Amino acid sequence: MSRPSDHYDAPASAGIVQPHLGFVGWLRWFWRQLTNMRTALFLLLLLAIAAVPGSLVPQRSSDPNGVTQYFTDNPDLAPLLDKVQAFDVYSSAWFSAIYLLLFVSLIGCVIPRTKHHYLALRAKPPRTPARLSRLAGFTTRTAPAGTDAQAAVESARRLLKTSGYRASVFKNRGETSVSAERGYLRETGNLVFHFALVGILITVGFGGGFGFSGQRVLVEGQTFVNTLLAYDSFNPGRFFNDASLTPYKLTLDDFDVTYEDKNLKAYGQPIDFTADVTITPRGEVAEASQVKVNGPARTGGTDVYLLGNGYAPTITVKDPNGVVVFTDSVPFLPQDANLTSLGVVKVPDGLAEQLGMIGFFYPTQATMESGAYFSSYPDLEYPLLTLNVYSGDLGLDAGVPTSVYSLDTDQMDQLTGGKTRVESIELKPGQSSELPNGLGTVTFDDAAPGAKTGDFSGSVLRFASFDIHHDPTQLWVLSFAVLALLGLLTSLFVPRRRVWVKAVPEADGSLRLEYAGLARGEDPALESAVGDIADRHTDLLLSSQSATPAFEQK
Repeated sequence: MSRPSDHYDAPASAGIVQPHLGFVGWLRWFWRQLTNMRTALFLLLLLAIAAVPGSLVPQRSSDPNGVTQYFTDNPDLAPLLDKVQAFDVYSSAWFSAIYLLLFVSLIGCVIPRTKHHYLALRAKPPRTPARLSRLAGFTTRTAPAGTDAQAAVESARRLLKTSGYRASVFKNRGETSVSAERGYLRETGNLVFHFALVGILITVGFGGGFGFSGQRVLVEGQTFVNTLLAYDSFNPGRFFNDASLTPYKLTLDDFDVTYEDKNLKAYGQPIDFTADVTITPRGEVAEASQVKVNGPARTGGTDVYLLGNGYAPTITVKDPNGVVVFTDSVPFLPQDANLTSLGVVKVPDGLAEQLGMIGFFYPTQATMESGAYFSSYPDLEYPLLTLNVYSGDLGLDAGVPTSVYSLDTDQMDQLTGGKTRVESIELKPGQSSELPNGLGTVTFDDAAPGAKTGDFSGSVLRFASFDIHHDPTQLWVLSFAVLALLGLLTSLFVPRRRVWVKAVPEADGSLRLEYAGLARGEDPALESAVGDIADRHTDLLLSSQSATPAFEQK
């Protein structure tokens, strides 16, 4: 085909000239890219990937002690991770940036689709195609003799309308037809799903700003009061006000663990943890409650979760005159599945020197071939406490906070264990021992002194670590989550389809009825649905004629 006489070929060196967008043009381009559904899906995937580091390293918001231990175990790596906010993933700048971009992208996607969906709901179904034979499920029927085309189409319209279709009648070139459409609820569910996601993002952000989480370790018999100073660690939201704390008391009455003792392959594995507590709201009667691993107690607008547990040997130190200078139930941190536990005792006053002890507690003490001790079972079958004693400066007088779970021995002299050639102190519940250098005595108190000989159950108190969490938006998040689920199910299982019924007069005076459908997306039931409509419509026409004899005679 020849080109027009005025056709002009640009030289090859000219290249393609792009239009100049300008500042507003670039903003519009960026907005269109951001509000693209593919961008929203990519940001959602990126948000899931960005959350992965929060499960790989401990987070300050939920496990501050774990963060401290991570710094101790990884002194070179931990500062680098801290610089990129790896210990505060969910409040980090980069996670928040992805979160906000996803929020904006979802809103930018949903609002135009909502407008389009609203206009589609008000619009009529599309006109009937000229050739229905090209569409899915095409089938024909012959109308009963004497059936009027207009009446046949009108009956089809009523049938489709009662089946949930929006239907309209059209006339074209002497042919009368009805066009029907259903499944708008599919797009409605899709929009509800996306709006619910936006709602979840908003409420989670709001809850993170006004909520808080705190941790507290309680030994059996101890009581926690819901005040700011009573927490071992506390992580408030950005807009949290301590005046919003609801006062209540929580007492750990008993901590019970059930261990597997029948299946030898799982012998000693914990089956159930139960913390029996007493909760006393201000001005109200005390109530007994329980806290389990996946069963928090709820009171005062907070959820009390069970995080960890272990043993807390009660240790008493007396000076040479028999005066008690220290007595406390000290939580020992578990080091393995059989609860071999490590603890630290600090005695800053009352003795000639400041005293520190690093202890190991073995619930069921056993001995390796090398002579080292270990615990062979996590319950109290043969408990033993060993103590290495240090004297010197505990580092408490400098005013610098120190962890109760660690002992800095750089400025202290080791008196027992290690290279001192003095054996470590070994105590069973109820036993006492002399401290080195005549400093006094140390006693491993028996928490159940009246038990039978050899029965150590209850001889050592247990501790439980609780996470106390307040989120004012829990109900809202649950509501939006339910809406998101319902919207997703609706968008997945409601078919979007169009159906047409056309009445075509034949040359011999009969009336041919054509039926066809079109699916918006995958719809394996479309052909059977079209056939079902054709059968029901034919039966409807036959029943109408049998009900009107006069019409048949005519």
